[in-house]
Amino acid sequence: MTLRRGSAAMVLRLLVVLSVLAGIVLTAAGPATVTGLLPYFTIQSNIAVGLLAGYAVVRARQGRPDPPSALRGAVTLYITITGVVYHLVLANPASPFAMAQPDRSLADAVGNQFLHTVVPLLAVADWAFFDRRGRLRPRYAVWWLAFPLAYLAFALVRGALVDSYPYPFVDAGQLGYTGVTASAVGFAVAFWLLGLVFVGVDRGLARRARPPASVAPPPRAAPPNSTGTTETAGTTGTVGS
Repeated sequence: MTLRRGSAAMVLRLLVVLSVLAGIVLTAAGPATVTGLLPYFTIQSNIAVGLLAGYAVVRARQGRPDPPSALRGAVTLYITITGVVYHLVLANPASPFAMAQPDRSLADAVGNQFLHTVVPLLAVADWAFFDRRGRLRPRYAVWWLAFPLAYLAFALVRGALVDSYPYPFVDAGQLGYTGVTASAVGFAVAFWLLGLVFVGVDRGLARRARPPASVAPPPRAAPPNSTGTTETAGTTGTVGS
């Protein structure tokens, strides 16, 4: 990475860290508390993105390479899930899992947009412009499902203990475990396909960044030698008769 690109990447990653902090602090200034926010996938994915961006800045200052592309791809996928699910499912009145949007204070509303819109966009931009290309494999899209599935197990166990679920599509009290299983399978397939999109974009960007194959120049004729002949690319011809 050139000095200019490295500086731009550092600035963008610092913006990611600051946006995560702003989103959590402003949201916690509303009716929610920090501990009350922690069970949400939104908060967990934002914290993961902020930590990874901060870690990448530290490594860059030490002259070390970025964190592994598989890890960066995973975390970027999770924050993308946060943005997509919020805007298309939770805040979409046409969605069967739409959540009632409360009257928010200005700070809470701004914090909500930081967590669900600003941070996902910045994280995707960081991944698209500054990650090393051509390192992702299709099998990663399956591996990346580990965290969403672990989160599902956490939400169900916690919900059974406290009788409260963070999202309507994991609410076993309303949907039953059969309904939750059906929604989980649908979301898992969607997340797997989204992971494959990341892999495909990575490969496409790698092809664009790859320099074109060099073309060998044509053989150059050697000057006549003392016997009156010329030599080109292993052939010899007589000059004169």
